[in-house]
Amino acid sequence: MIGRRIYSGAPFEEMAGYARAVVDPPYVFVSGTTGFDPETLEFPEDVESQCENCFRIIERALVQAGSRMDHMVRVRVFVATRAEFERIKPIIKRHCDAARPANTTILAELAEPYMRVEVEVTAKLEDNRR
Repeated sequence: MIGRRIYSGAPFEEMAGYARAVVDPPYVFVSGTTGFDPETLEFPEDVESQCENCFRIIERALVQAGSRMDHMVRVRVFVATRAEFERIKPIIKRHCDAARPANTTILAELAEPYMRVEVEVTAKLEDNRR
């Protein structure tokens, strides 16, 4: 198996057989992360709260891996509707502005109807920023 695995404890990781992140120097690859709230074990109804949860979980995985949000080099955002994308643009900017990663945003039908946004990130490790 290539790279170290990081798990968040979300039930989806076990159900679908994946890790939250894979550390394969010089990069950290963070799986598509939905707005599941690990404290309430629920999905908030609004896309803004789901988006904040996505970035909170991603940041936790990056720190565990030895990276940071300002080390992001790629972000992919999957969002259910154009109107919801308009509502989360400021949230994406706030979390990505320091790194200015390459970005792809896709309007998509997500795996479950209550999922409104999913975010995937690739970042460089702390000691490999070149």
